[in-house]
Amino acid sequence: MPDTRPLIRVLLVDDHQVVRRGLRTFLEVQDDIEVVGEAADGAEGVARAQELAPDVVLMDLKMPGVDGIEALRRLKDEGNPARVLIVTSFTEHRTVVPALRAGAAGYVYKDVDPEALAGAIRSVHAGHVLLQPELAGTLLAEDAPHVPQGRGGILTEREREVLGYLADGRSNREIARSLLLSEKTVKTHVSNILMKLDLADRTQAALWAVRNGEA
Repeated sequence: MPDTRPLIRVLLVDDHQVVRRGLRTFLEVQDDIEVVGEAADGAEGVARAQELAPDVVLMDLKMPGVDGIEALRRLKDEGNPARVLIVTSFTEHRTVVPALRAGAAGYVYKDVDPEALAGAIRSVHAGHVLLQPELAGTLLAEDAPHVPQGRGGILTEREREVLGYLADGRSNREIARSLLLSEKTVKTHVSNILMKLDLADRTQAALWAVRNGEA
């Protein structure tokens, strides 16, 4: 039976050609993933993202010139809708937190199992936030000065439910199905949560939920 999943357009941004070649070789055998381009640094990555309109960008953090975090900020400033998945060799939590704050949908390490990488791409494309549960608490503890706290009481009961699903990395569609709501209603709840907690996006909301015991 033919694969009917939508084709996911992927852009590879890494300063090491051998890494890009390895990623391309594996991803090109996936029936639902198409590598539409490559870039060797953050500035080129931003330009290529604007030109090629990928669904998902695989972004390295440490690159010459414009690094991954600055590239994330530029993509966000330009309103680029691509979901960015950080592929990094760094395991220090303090290195990953700024990337999440800058708008990354999640991160994986460069030694990730190839099938798990393909799954991660599909997951962020579907609207999920990829956080490793065992690291989330530590990540937030290190970044605590930038995380609003003590505001959970201003959320309605329904908003707290939605926030819990956000912390689990659920998409609006999945939350709607679980709570028997329309996607439009869920989107409204998410917007209210971000406004009340003074957060920029659902990644920050997921981090806030873990830090404040709402997950």
